[in-house]
Amino acid sequence: MQSNKISFKQFLQYFKIAVRGKAQDFTSGSIRRAVFMLSIPMILEMLMESIFALVDIMYVSQVSVNAVATIGLTESVITLVYAVAIGLSMAATAVVARRVGEKDLKGASNAAVQVIFLGVFVAAIISVIGIIYPKEILGLMGGEPELIAEGYGYTQVLLGGNVTIMLLFLINAIFRGAGDASIAMWTLVLSNGLNIILDPMFIFGFGPIPAYGVEGAAIATTIGRGTAVLFQLAILFFGFSKIKIAVKDLVLQIGVMLNLIKVSLGGIGQFLIGTSSWVFLMRIMSEFGSEVLAGYTIAIRVMMFTLMPAWGMSNAAATLVGQNLGAQKPERAEQSVWKTGKYSAIFMGMVSIIYLVFAPQIIVLFNATPDVVKYGSLCLRIIAAGYIFYGYGMVVINAFNGAGDTKTPTYINFVCFWLLQLPFAYLMAITLDFGPSGVFWAITLAEVLIAIVAIIWFKKGHWKKVEV
Repeated sequence: MQSNKISFKQFLQYFKIAVRGKAQDFTSGSIRRAVFMLSIPMILEMLMESIFALVDIMYVSQVSVNAVATIGLTESVITLVYAVAIGLSMAATAVVARRVGEKDLKGASNAAVQVIFLGVFVAAIISVIGIIYPKEILGLMGGEPELIAEGYGYTQVLLGGNVTIMLLFLINAIFRGAGDASIAMWTLVLSNGLNIILDPMFIFGFGPIPAYGVEGAAIATTIGRGTAVLFQLAILFFGFSKIKIAVKDLVLQIGVMLNLIKVSLGGIGQFLIGTSSWVFLMRIMSEFGSEVLAGYTIAIRVMMFTLMPAWGMSNAAATLVGQNLGAQKPERAEQSVWKTGKYSAIFMGMVSIIYLVFAPQIIVLFNATPDVVKYGSLCLRIIAAGYIFYGYGMVVINAFNGAGDTKTPTYINFVCFWLLQLPFAYLMAITLDFGPSGVFWAITLAEVLIAIVAIIWFKKGHWKKVEV
């Protein structure tokens, strides 16, 4: 009987193939190999994003506690931009993956063009609001006058240049849907590599570049992401991906665009529900002062470092579901999800042990202020208690999205975030006076419930019949 185990030599061989991005057919052959080939570049891509987030907060924490809190408040707002970007990217991945599974590369390219048009239109509206009203946005989030005076430039630059965030998300989603996960990875290597180099130069000053403080972090980020978007467009136009775009393709196709909007509405609603709940949670946290807010912000950044690999695996599951449904292989699509979910849960379980044991030591690397360390480590420990559920839940939720069934996760998020998490967080933290720990427990309980409900609903199999 042949062993299912992979030798270290085979692992290295598969790793090299995955990173180099050789053309693969994910609708046949070993499911485990398919999960590996897609997950590795996606995990590395997400790790690059989270490494930058950690480096960014390390630099900014040297400016002031207010600077860290500014990033926390601004990112709570900019998650609404992410919600639209991720919602549209879900539609892009689902439609492109389905067309690729059907061997219709022209249809996949048409979808890519229309989703880019949509992204630019939405980003332009958000840019205008961000440039004109940065102080009002921070004030609305509960920022103190000193924080607003010091940090509004960060908010203005990041929201004003949000088209770079939007297109980076969307074009990488197109690459992932096509199975070109390694191109998406190398795009973020470029983007975040530049960010890490430029961050200290613009924050603290370098040669002719003045010290911009926290605003410099936003300038560096926008330049890094903008460069990566140019790289993405060059790949699409010069044909280094399965998806190829020519100048003659740059026309509005109302039918394709309406289909993308229909699929993306569930995704946008899904993430607007999820991310707006984070905005309200941040608003509750701001009641406890800048040091508690800074501890919470650092803990969330640290957690993103380990959530990103799980997101990478969940993105792999979405691509496998989309392509296998396109190839009329729904059972293979389902098996891909269960295997990927198992790997994700095992990984997250190992991470949770590290957080439970070493939380204070981790937080103190970023800021040694006693209250920042106290509440940051408390946040890490409580939320880590549900990490295994997060790992499985992320994969299953994204599997729905890969099938084009973006409505089901929207309903699940609505119940678990708005009807459970937010009331529970306010009740525990403010009404019953449990303070910040009330918010942390609300986050954990909601994520556990999401995983359980998603698994039960996924087993019913309605997602296999969705047309995109």
